Amino acid sequence: MTLDSLQVGEAAVVTGINGDAADAVARRLSDLGFLSGTPIVVRRRAPLGDPTVFDLRGYQMCLRRAEAQRVMVERVASQ
Repeated sequence: MTLDSLQVGEAAVVTGINGDAADAVARRLSDLGFLSGTPIVVRRRAPLGDPTVFDLRGYQMCLRRAEAQRVMVERVASQ
């Protein structure tokens, strides 16, 4: 599943990013800490559903839906 499909309060673990090393968006997401095995929690979503705030690696990151669709995750029990 992809990161954008999680609901507020749900937790997941990153399993990968859609794209290759030549893809600038995929590379940037990796640089920002969206690496395989990284736990992530959905904190809040804007009133119209875009963007969404996520907790990962000790900080909060805001992503648009198009960027969140690139991050593959596996749902885990909420924290």
